[in-house]
Amino acid sequence: MSGFVAGDSPAQTRKRGEKTRVLVIGPYLSDRAATHADGAKSIRSQEARLDEAEGLARAIDVDVVGRELVVLSQIRPATYLGKGKVEEMAALIEEREADLVVVDCALSPVQQRNLEKEFKAKVIDRTGLILEIFGERARTSEGAMQVELAHLTYQKSRLVRSWTHLERQRGGFGFLGGPGETQIETDRRLIQERMTRIERDLEKVKKTRGLHRKNRRDVPFPVVALVGYTNAGKSTLFNTLTKADVFAKDLLFATLDPTLRGVKLPHGGKIILSDTVGFISDLPHMLVSAFRATLEEVLEADVILHVRDIAHEDAEAQGADVETILDELGVDAQDHNLLIEVWNKIDLLPFGEREQIKTKAAMRPSDERPCAVSAVTGEGLDDLLLALETRLARGRVVLDVPLASSDGEGQAWLHAHTEVLSRDLDEEGGAHFHIRVAPEQCDRVLRRFPGAEAAENPV
Repeated sequence: MSGFVAGDSPAQTRKRGEKTRVLVIGPYLSDRAATHADGAKSIRSQEARLDEAEGLARAIDVDVVGRELVVLSQIRPATYLGKGKVEEMAALIEEREADLVVVDCALSPVQQRNLEKEFKAKVIDRTGLILEIFGERARTSEGAMQVELAHLTYQKSRLVRSWTHLERQRGGFGFLGGPGETQIETDRRLIQERMTRIERDLEKVKKTRGLHRKNRRDVPFPVVALVGYTNAGKSTLFNTLTKADVFAKDLLFATLDPTLRGVKLPHGGKIILSDTVGFISDLPHMLVSAFRATLEEVLEADVILHVRDIAHEDAEAQGADVETILDELGVDAQDHNLLIEVWNKIDLLPFGEREQIKTKAAMRPSDERPCAVSAVTGEGLDDLLLALETRLARGRVVLDVPLASSDGEGQAWLHAHTEVLSRDLDEEGGAHFHIRVAPEQCDRVLRRFPGAEAAENPV
């Protein structure tokens, strides 16, 4: 996807190499108006919401020339903002020579078009901005298809009849004697045809991913998925634990495409760690749907690590947003057998606050205790891996499998189909393999090795 969602890139009107000049507007209902509208007051401050909007804009490498917080008593159907604020913002846009205006809300096509007329500049809303970021970040063909599908869904709603360049009539074949198909109808039809093709291709990808998951289940390494608010430090944690080099930067939505790597646990077991797209408040539903294939790694995970930026002023609100999206995906965020909270970035806290956070975590019941870590310095990561191993061991069966030292085929089978924890040699030269398997795999092992016996779990 190239160019801004609202049209051709404003940078085209500037000299080559100059960044697009952007003004960010945060139009938020006052607490009283918001409570009256939906009965709920936002737990995120207006300044924090504007900070995030500015961060989203900077994630597409533009020159933010200003930001304005606009408190609304009501939403205007035509322009979202009141007439006075529209005029005030138009003057500011002219003064700052802004090419693009980011409005941190969901604008209707009519509101977007009317604001562009008043501002004499390109306008994109929160959804359009997020789509632009996703378009720049997607690296795999699957990611690109998912972004394009979401973009087409968004674009389809923007095809409104008052766009003069879409009002041209095309001649029909003459069978009905009618005026033929209008350009807007043609555009809608072409978009729908493209969406249908992408959905068909994504269904194939989904089946392929399902086969890969089945193969991983046959090689019984548990899958652990990292989830969290965008920029919570998931990719940095992923890189530290796996010694990989996944793109990790202090940017919103630095990671879009799922990445899988193996990680060794303290007692020798192995897991497959999955890094996933970051979540965000008011994530467009079309993106949740489009990225569902990617997020199925979360749905299939044995354990989910909810990574939180505990040093962020909006940590609680961000955590609540992630839990809301997990619920939308059908994941119970309150299931402590499935989910472990990881309180990341403790290195950014002053020493006193850091110790308070650790004490707060330690006071939680053991089955829901968060792990306070720093993915950058490595502090707390050994405790995280031990907690992860303990959680994965619940319900899994440990067996002692005696084997002759000459039984190379048996040893290879154990390594291929079970989690081998250790191997001990006896006085006769035989070997005892300590393995761990899911309960449903236990009968399969006992049929292959009748001499296997239950053993004590090391964790």
